[in-house]
Amino acid sequence: MDSCAPVDARVRALQVWDPVVRVCHWTLALGFTTALLAEDGDLVHQVAGFLAASAVAVRLLWGFIGPEYARFSSFVPGPRRLFDHFSDLLHGRDRRYIGHNPAAGAMALALLGLVLVLGGTGWMLVTDRFHGTAWLEPVHESAAFLALGLVVTHVAGAVYGSIRHSENLPWAMITGRKRP
Repeated sequence: MDSCAPVDARVRALQVWDPVVRVCHWTLALGFTTALLAEDGDLVHQVAGFLAASAVAVRLLWGFIGPEYARFSSFVPGPRRLFDHFSDLLHGRDRRYIGHNPAAGAMALALLGLVLVLGGTGWMLVTDRFHGTAWLEPVHESAAFLALGLVVTHVAGAVYGSIRHSENLPWAMITGRKRP
């Protein structure tokens, strides 16, 4: 089937993203955005950061015990698979995936890891033991800027994939459904 062909209205969409994945995704997006826009160190920033880190903790657990498309084993690419995917992208041969494509899988891991770094360093910054430690704030800020860059790349990838494969990927992350 041509990935750009119109979808037959009789074809039922597949339930791909379960509610836990979707709630974690949008909670993480809301928490990260709120923390980024809030005043550094204020209560809103701290609560938003805690919310984002909590969503990551739930998502990490769900990556091992959740349904097929939620499991890390279904989308974490090895180096060869990731390289081949980028090669296909560069040559206009990228294929459509029901779950995460290899680049999206790598991006998910990178963002989850960075939010853990942000949560850990953010928490350390407000403790008596680490408050005022010289290296902590630059690490926290650098992780935030790196995460922001990856978020922009993630959104651009979702837009590209939506156009390339005639599928609204952000909407799929809201409804959980994708065409087969």
